[in-house]
Amino acid sequence: MTTTASVVAFDQVSKAYGTIRAVDGLTLTLRPGETVALLGPNGAGKSTTLDLLLGLKRPDSGTVRVFGTSPREAIVAGRVGAMLQSGGLMDEVTVAELVRLACDLHPRPYPAKDVLARAGISQIADRKVDKLSGGQAQRVRFALATAGDSDLIVLDEPTTGMDVTTRQAFWATMREQADQGRTVLFATHYLEEADAIADRVLVLHRGRLLADGTAAEIKAKAGVRRISFDLRDSIDETVLRALPFLTYLDMSGHTVRIQSSDADATVHALYGLGLHPRNLEVAGLGLEQAFVAITEAEEARTAC
Repeated sequence: MTTTASVVAFDQVSKAYGTIRAVDGLTLTLRPGETVALLGPNGAGKSTTLDLLLGLKRPDSGTVRVFGTSPREAIVAGRVGAMLQSGGLMDEVTVAELVRLACDLHPRPYPAKDVLARAGISQIADRKVDKLSGGQAQRVRFALATAGDSDLIVLDEPTTGMDVTTRQAFWATMREQADQGRTVLFATHYLEEADAIADRVLVLHRGRLLADGTAAEIKAKAGVRRISFDLRDSIDETVLRALPFLTYLDMSGHTVRIQSSDADATVHALYGLGLHPRNLEVAGLGLEQAFVAITEAEEARTAC
């Protein structure tokens, strides 16, 4: 694996905690200018992967390279900014004091007033850090992650605790960072953020990489489509459950929503029952539904 043109390179990386393999033979490469979403259920290994990338943990086997060097070397050089869930903020200091400290420590700092403004926290600059709300504390963490001219920004659940307006402003700022050529890697439970923001999506499950592609490619990988329609007359649910290739069924009044691994065959069989569906729609899965389908399929495979 070459690393000269990569921002991050994991090569067969594993990390275990006792008998639990949090990361299991992970190989991936991030390239300059990408905005990458890291998805996975709880326990998938997302936070451990970010800790390995940032040099907070060392792999049991395999190698992690950041800009062709060790994570520690890249961070000391100021090439990486990070916003993590773990770790608290300093108490008994103001927001402005904490941001100024981060700027002073960065090899390529931005002016503190610009960092405060970009994070939307100028109005609370004189407030003590331990008096902040959850959303305000998240914005302070973002300010610390972007206190200097870093080439890679790593974000672990960055918008937790933010309201909708603040989340929108946050992602507008991150788009600007990406447009300037920086690589942005973020882990999130808000799958609509990954769908709207990321140009690449990584799906982790039990420490392994299940899927890697655009949001559209991840949706297609699920191999399932949504079918919805209305029925004028009531019908026994067991009749619909007998449709071929059905993976999901929901009936609400006269509206039926199903998922199928072969939508053409399912719709053909639907008409074969003598039914007359109205307002028939067939569409691909949303990213959240595709994510669930992919991880459930992996669970079923490993259980066999």
